[in-house]
Amino acid sequence: MTAGEATDSHAAATDPRPAKVSDILQALAAEEGRERVAIGDLLTALSDRAVGALIFVFALPNALPMPPGTSSVLGLPLLFLTAQLALGRRPWLPRFIADRSLARKDFAAMMAKVAPWLAKAERMLRPRLGVVARPPAENAVGALCFLLALILFLPIPLGNMLPAVAISVVALGVLERDGVWVLLGLGTGIAAVAVVWGVLLALLKSGLFVLEHALGM
Repeated sequence: MTAGEATDSHAAATDPRPAKVSDILQALAAEEGRERVAIGDLLTALSDRAVGALIFVFALPNALPMPPGTSSVLGLPLLFLTAQLALGRRPWLPRFIADRSLARKDFAAMMAKVAPWLAKAERMLRPRLGVVARPPAENAVGALCFLLALILFLPIPLGNMLPAVAISVVALGVLERDGVWVLLGLGTGIAAVAVVWGVLLALLKSGLFVLEHALGM
């Protein structure tokens, strides 16, 4: 080994920077010997990146065109993880959720759409306004994310995209302790709640209108 190679090897061994989430996900998607990717596999691969990375992984696909059934696989763990963020717990999922899986080819297709967006975000994120991205403010942020995840999980028209985007932005802010992104996600989340509330009111009024005419009132 040359002196230069030894220096590079030592630098790699002592590099304190954790692997990028986008690199971890793409590596998992590229494992050709794997037939399926379980939610538990993601939990294992990303556990050292805390709850923020996992929330992002389960939220963003709901804002993008994905294979049928993706929302049903990813929605329930998102509820568990946002609740854990609100309570300040370490990421954990019960076995019946952790064992749910996607075919590797579907996971790879999902990562082909998610990873480029994540890689761009990773270049822009940096620690700032840390008070917003740490407890106790982080717990309040988690409570709002839980509400958004509940909206996303329910079959509400227009109830997917905006909540998913808001949760994804907040998750990235929490992951990198970037308070600016957390605040941006909170603003998007408030807008999402307002839009969904407006849709529900419109549906309620339409239903009452139809009911009144059906009964001849």
